[in-house]
Parts: sequence; C-alpha cells; structure tokens
Amino acid sequence: MTNVELASRVNLSPSPCLARVRTLEKLGVIDRRIALLDPAVLGIGVTAFIQIKLEKQVQTSLENFTRSIDRLAQVMECYLMTGESDYMLRVMAADIEDLEDLIVNKLSRIPGVSSIRSNLALKRISHKTVLPIDANRPVTVKACATPSRPLERSRRPRYDPTGPLLSDAPIGLDTNRPSYSVERL
Repeated sequence: MTNVELASRVNLSPSPCLARVRTLEKLGVIDRRIALLDPAVLGIGVTAFIQIKLEKQVQTSLENFTRSIDRLAQVMECYLMTGESDYMLRVMAADIEDLEDLIVNKLSRIPGVSSIRSNLALKRISHKTVLPIDANRPVTVKACATPSRPLERSRRPRYDPTGPLLSDAPIGLDTNRPSYSVERL
C-alpha cells in the first residue's frame, strides 16, 4: 500500500500521514513493512509444528538453542513455552523429505535437544496479520529496548511467506470506527 493510499484511508493528507508512519516506526509500533508471499506458489507445501525438549533448561542451553534455530531458514516462528515442551516451532518445508532433513539432520543435532515431536498441518483454517486492537480503548505505546527489539532497528529485509498478499490484507485501520490514540505522538 502506498503512502497516498494509506493517507486516503485514514483521511489525512500524504505528508502528515508519512510523518506519523515514520514516528510509529521510530517508536517500534510498526516493526517492519513486508510483502506476504504465497508459499504454495513458491513450492513450499508443508507446515509443521514441532515441540522441542532440552536436556537442561539453563541459560546457556537456551541461548545455544536460540542461536541454532535462528540459522534455520525453515523455522518461521519459535516460542519459549511453559508446560511439557520447552519450545514450539512453526516450520515450513518444500515437502516431507525437506521436513525430514530439517528434523533428522538439523534439529536433532543441536546440542542439548532431548526430544522432538512434530505435528503436520493438514490445512490452514485461519491466518491473521492484523492485531486485535480494541477500537474503544486507546493504545499505549511502551518503549521496547530489549536486546531482541532495540529501539533503533536494522533495516534488513524480512518476510513471512505464510499469509495473503499485502494488497489483500487489511491494515487494521477503519475510518468508520473511532481513531486510536497513541501516547508520545
């Protein structure tokens, strides 16, 4: 979506709209601008959810696992979990053989991994890229200065190949609903 299109949707002229977008980027509210690619068109046909248990849940093991996972292109998301497993991964692979290679030759060889359990997705039922922001409640922006989300972000290109094309995705702004207020703007 161009700045002119966004400005029209939120009833602003392009210049102030762009200034607000840049402020939201600087504050970390807008994490990045991306194009959402269709994985099926690119030949990526398998989605799996993988639960990982570590031998020890000590800081060095957690950090080592995180570094190892960051190097694997098939890992789309990784969550540190409560409950039975230590991590939950959402991975995408071209086919079952690619998934097998990921599990057998990559994940199982990460030091400290004691258990791997995978579940294949048969069909994606729902996928949203719009956050559940309540239009009746103001949004409060909190400073994000953690190592994983520094205030000054690198501009390296990143993408999420799991969703609809950007032009098909709603942006979360509806001019018929009350506007959101964001502190420090």
